[in-house]
This record gives sequence, structure tokens and C-alpha cells, in this order.
Amino acid sequence: MKYVGMQTQISRNNVMSVLLLLMFPMIILGMVWVFLALLNYFGSGYYDQYGNVVHQLNIETVNYYFISSIPWVILGVGIWFIIAYFSNTAMISYATSSRPLSRKENPRIYNIVENLCMTCNMDMPQINVVNDTQLNAFASGINKKSYTVTLTAGIIDLLSDEELAGVIGHELTHIRNHDTRLLITSIIFVGIISTVMSLVLRMVYSMMWFGGGNRRSDSEDKGNGLSFIVILVVGLVCCAIAYFFTLITRFAISRKREYMADAGGAELCGNPLALASALRKISDDPGLDNVGREDVAQLFIIHPDQMSSGIMNFMNSLFSTHPDTKKRIEILEQF
Repeated sequence: MKYVGMQTQISRNNVMSVLLLLMFPMIILGMVWVFLALLNYFGSGYYDQYGNVVHQLNIETVNYYFISSIPWVILGVGIWFIIAYFSNTAMISYATSSRPLSRKENPRIYNIVENLCMTCNMDMPQINVVNDTQLNAFASGINKKSYTVTLTAGIIDLLSDEELAGVIGHELTHIRNHDTRLLITSIIFVGIISTVMSLVLRMVYSMMWFGGGNRRSDSEDKGNGLSFIVILVVGLVCCAIAYFFTLITRFAISRKREYMADAGGAELCGNPLALASALRKISDDPGLDNVGREDVAQLFIIHPDQMSSGIMNFMNSLFSTHPDTKKRIEILEQF
């Protein structure tokens, strides 16, 4: 396994974040143009001399309204992004039902985190806990004020100090490499695209079935039927786009980053075998079943869905953000 330096990885993550910031608004603008084109095409129908409904697309009109809408789209997306960007901590806490863990409540965890932070000369993040008996952990946050390491009650109770140090070191490496910032940026924009796609489809659907007056004929019914097929096709295309960017998000938080976080965690705790042992225990019961959001689940040290078996496990492994746990353990045991 070939690793790159930490500063190189941080630089790559920062560049990827900028590219995502530029790429996602372009996709949203493209979806807006498609919506305006559909609105123009299906909203300008007329009856020919044979009583058939005829639709025409006026590109000049579409482009005019599209250019006029660009500032508003950028403004709306920008406001949405800013709100989501700075409220991500609350969103993740709500999705996972996590809460702050005080030093008085568990000085053992605070001692482990403090020692690791002193080892790598980084500020201590906030520590949260999820009252779940299953085993998992994750890092989140976009800056020093929001960086957080979250542990389940199960992982705190069942892992030894050495194993916990390996897991926490893994999560601290994600923070040091800015992996969490990149992932949260991706999560926000995928959410925006999915929401916009849903709104566009609903508006077009409503326009087709509830607009256009009361006059109906067999020809009109056929026209509406064809229009509905077109909408379904457009919907499938939009879904494909959304899924494509979901894959980009997963690859942006690539398997190499997980290997690097494993290496960083092993280096920080000074015991690769302890981290390997922790991963083996976590893989037996990764849990957090109450978290129904796939985007948040991507943060976990082990993705619960990867522990399924059969064909679904094979399909998940093709597009997973996390490498196979057995391979991660094998690499750690080689150190």
C-alpha cells in the first residue's frame, strides 16, 4: 500500500473541496435549464387544424429566462449551503442522537484523547457519545470549533484502552487530513441536488396533470400520456445524475483515505495490532441501526452495510467509501 505525506493529502482534500464547490452549482444550473425547457415545451401547446396537441420548444425564450434565473439560483444555493455548512454539527448530532461527553462522566476517554492530541500537536476536539450498545465511532466537523469525535457507549465499554486509542487515533487522522470537511461539503451538495430534483419533478408533474384548461379529447389524452412518459424519462435521467454524484461523493472520500487514517491511528497509538483488534471487534457488531441516513453512515469507522453478505455486499463493495475490513486488518497486522 503506497501512502502519501500528510501535507500532500491535506492539499489534495482542499483542492477536491474547491472542485466540489464549483461542480455542484453547475449541475444545479443544468437541472434548472432542463426544467425551464420542459416548462416552455409543455406549457406552449396548441391545437392544429386536426385537433391534435402540438408542442414547440423556443430555445431563445428558455435561454432568456435561464440567464435571468442564474443570480437567483446561485444566491439560493449559496444561502442553503452556508446554512447547512454551519449547521452540520447539529444535523449529525440529531441523526445519530449523540450528546456531549463530559470529563467528569468519563475521564478515561478524555485522558486517551488528550494524550493522542499532544502526540500529534493538535487541538483537542469535542467528544460526543451515542447511547448505543453497538460498536462504532466517527469524526465530523469543518473547523476547530466544530471538530468532533463521537463514540458509542458500546465501543467505550467493550474496547481496551489500547484499542480505543487506535480507534480515536484513526478519527483524529481524518480531522488532521481534512477528510471530514470534504465529506460534509459533498453531503450538503448531494442533498441540494436531490431536493431540487424532487421539486422539479413535482412541479412538472403538477403542470402536466392539473394545467392546460378543461378541454379534453382523445388526442389530448394521448398527448398527455406521451408527456407523462417524457417526464418519467427525465425523472430517470435526474435520478441517474443524483446517483452519479452520490458515487462521486463516495469516491471523493476514497478507500485510500481510510487506509491512511488506519496508518495514522496506528502511528498515534503506537500499536497497530491494537487497532486491528478493535476493527475486528467492531466488525462483529458495527450497528447504529437507528441512523437511517446513508450520508451520515459514511462517517463511521466501519460502514454497517458492508458487513452484510451475499450479492448486496458485493454490490456495496464496488462503490463503498470503506475498503474491506479484513484487508484493513491484514495490513495493520503487517506493521
